[in-house]
Amino acid sequence: MLRDLYKPREGKRMRASSYDRTGGNFDFYTFNAGERKTIFDVETPGCITHIWVTMGTYPHRPEAMLERKVVLRMYWDSEETPSVEAPIGDFFGMGHGMSKNFVSVPLTMSPQDGRGYNCYFPMPFSSAARIEVVNEADEMIMFYYYVDYEEYKTAPDSPLRFHAQWRRELTQGIDDSEVRGEEFQFSGYNNSIENNYVILDARGKGHYAGCNLNIHNLRYTNDMNWPGEGDDMIVIDDEPWPPRLHGTGCEDYFGTAFCPLQEYNAPFHGIILPGGENWFGKITYYRYHVLDPIMFEKSIKVTIEHGHNNNRSDDYSSTAYWYQTEPHVYHPILPVEQRMPLPDIRRNPQTLFRMKGERDAYAKKMGIE
Repeated sequence: MLRDLYKPREGKRMRASSYDRTGGNFDFYTFNAGERKTIFDVETPGCITHIWVTMGTYPHRPEAMLERKVVLRMYWDSEETPSVEAPIGDFFGMGHGMSKNFVSVPLTMSPQDGRGYNCYFPMPFSSAARIEVVNEADEMIMFYYYVDYEEYKTAPDSPLRFHAQWRRELTQGIDDSEVRGEEFQFSGYNNSIENNYVILDARGKGHYAGCNLNIHNLRYTNDMNWPGEGDDMIVIDDEPWPPRLHGTGCEDYFGTAFCPLQEYNAPFHGIILPGGENWFGKITYYRYHVLDPIMFEKSIKVTIEHGHNNNRSDDYSSTAYWYQTEPHVYHPILPVEQRMPLPDIRRNPQTLFRMKGERDAYAKKMGIE
């Protein structure tokens, strides 16, 4: 792309933003609790090239978890269901209701404290595009944005449209109370995708462009507590078992190795959060197939085991990104109560049982058991 920067480009460079129309310095929109607004609405052929967002309460309160409570939706060419629907923090690359500095090619969270969100995925449209923001927090927020795009005289040269899908599951593994650590990590044989965590399930023609994956490690043990022993398994066009794309472990799919405990940002893969001591707590990985997209003619199902043989019971969430022909299969987002992260659990043996009970009760209350 850099090599082609000197070449002429067709079209007209445009922008929609939240600047103060009076000429003042109140360059933001306000969203009341429960309010929905359209921040971008054009009727012309074009392509979005960059989106920047920041938001907050006043004063700023990280515990408000706006990253999970504010929802981003995108519609192309007058479609009725959104091609993009995700909590805003997850869409821009990180889950757990958090923001944190990281860098990749298509997505970044920039200082201060990761609160400057940037997306560089190209998003073409042939006749219209609309972006909607919904504030599902219980308080007013300030919302700043740029949507940079190119306007064309004719439709873009591709029928594929950008999509993003968010998912969340409290995975159900085996009872580990009487299982040795090594047996828990490595025992059993999985010869299907039936019980794997599903990152993406789509039908149409297109290509998968990657994901971010968030794991909240909920296992209570002093044994080795690495949660990422599960293999990635990607089924293309309803092919029979075994799929042509069968991986060797979670850290391997995300381009790392040997149960990493280090933060790392590369252009197309990385670790934003590595987890705490013994991999306990919250983890975020990303893998973007920019140079190696995964093509499909009819369908694709991207899955990963939650621990080897799906032995682990953890809190998984993810955002998948892909391009495909329309129509798409719509996967509605969970209600805000069921999107909220589980509380952090302290690894103090004296409070372990009590905290586990509180976690289970919270999950049941939120409808995510």
